[in-house]
Order: sequence, then structure tokens, then C-alpha cells
Amino acid sequence: QVQLVESGGGLVQPGGSLRLSCAASASITSITAMGWYRQAPGERRELVARLTSGANTDYADSVKGRFTISRDSAKNTVVYLQMNSLKPEDTAVYYCYTTLKNGATYWAQGTQVTVST
Repeated sequence: QVQLVESGGGLVQPGGSLRLSCAASASITSITAMGWYRQAPGERRELVARLTSGANTDYADSVKGRFTISRDSAKNTVVYLQMNSLKPEDTAVYYCYTTLKNGATYWAQGTQVTVST
């Protein structure tokens, strides 16, 4: 069983920034990808960003140029999502996830991000 612990959500004004972090208990050699999905009320869960074991990144079109996913250089099972130029439409619960080489996917508990005046 893999545990994921995420943090960093909160309330921010439009144009502001937040950084989410996520730590996985799995070995880095068993991980194929880590990233975040988000879900707004009444909406489907959507992929925000992901980082593969080969260091490739994917972003939702709506966040390209504003969000950056990265891995901690010292703790390679910790990833960060730097969110800049936040917009009200970024408001959602953000869920960190990891997918392992055996195909299993694990989720963190979710953290609320609210962009509002």
C-alpha cells in the first residue's frame, strides 16, 4: 500500500501563487508517474499535470505556462506543483496521484485550492 501526503492548498487572490507538494511512500524505482488531478464542484476530475519517471511532463492546456511540476532533487519521491497567475477557474480540490509499474494508482486525500477576492 502506497501512502501519499499532500499539502499546500489554500485561499489566494486572482493572480497569486501557491505551491502544492506531494510525498509518496513508494520506491522511486516502482513509480512510472506522479502528478495532480483536480475536481471542481459539478465537474469531472481532470488531469492538471504529471511527471513521468523519464522526466517527461504533461499539462492541461488551461494551465500551460502558469503551472510547473517538478521533482525534489534530494527526495525523488516528492513532487511539487508551482501554480502562478492563478485564476478563479483554478478553484478545485487538487488530488495528487502516483501510478506504479504494476499498474496500480494511488491517491492523496486532496487539498482545496480557492482563488477568490
